[in-house]
Amino acid sequence: MSVVAEMLGEIDTRLWRVIIARVEEAHRQSDWSGVRAIAIDETSVRKGWNYVTVIIDAHSKRLLHVAPGRSGEALRSFKEALLERGGRPEQIGHIVMDMLHCFKRGARENFPWAKVVFDRFHVMVMAGEAVDQVRKRLQADGAALKGSLWALRGNEWNLREDQKAARKDLAIRYKQLGRALALRSALQDVYASESDGPSLLAWWCRWAMRSRLKPFEKLANSIKQHWHGILAFFESRLTQGPLEAINGIIQLAKRRSRGFRDLAYLQTIAYWVAGKLTLNLPSIQPT
Repeated sequence: MSVVAEMLGEIDTRLWRVIIARVEEAHRQSDWSGVRAIAIDETSVRKGWNYVTVIIDAHSKRLLHVAPGRSGEALRSFKEALLERGGRPEQIGHIVMDMLHCFKRGARENFPWAKVVFDRFHVMVMAGEAVDQVRKRLQADGAALKGSLWALRGNEWNLREDQKAARKDLAIRYKQLGRALALRSALQDVYASESDGPSLLAWWCRWAMRSRLKPFEKLANSIKQHWHGILAFFESRLTQGPLEAINGIIQLAKRRSRGFRDLAYLQTIAYWVAGKLTLNLPSIQPT
């Protein structure tokens, strides 16, 4: 914006006022009457613990709302914005979120009839962390696992051939590690199931509890505590995947600008690049 302002012989704050006014107008005139499911997460504003909460339409993958901080208050302000744009709170049937987030209270207070869907990618991340904890424990007990981190992390189909061979060898040599990898792989298969997801997940939890691996026992207990929200995925098949993509777009815009000095600037650019807005721009021809 500073470069454009210099080219035009204007101050950048005046350009920001023009852009904010146009984007706010388009955002205010958006029709949200067809929104049926939302996904919510946070993204960083700057280094440190500075965040904004981002809410998207989980079906159309359109950015709807950016609120300061990360708390249930974001869902209250989204509810107000929804009413202003032709929507009704009762129309929101699903809310996708992380298991460990502070948004559950906001969902319960503002959209009590909506089903909470806990994101499957978050559960798989926790399974990966459980494998890593097993690896660290074995290494602390003297297992020769130095340099094995990347061979054991992530999905096998993303590994090089030497990493696949190393993973297979380590799983055979260290039975606990082999069980941990098998549990993670089985959980991924559970999520890929088209029809038997709930029963397979119950079976997986029983296996994890009998595995004699503390990290997976802890994960199984966490899944049981969030049971209904996790099972809601198998009904809705909704995830935070589109939201992660939009967060990436926002972060790219932030890096290009080397950061925004005002939250209103970040909100404006976020709505502009990811809100699928119809901007009412004047038709001015050069003379």
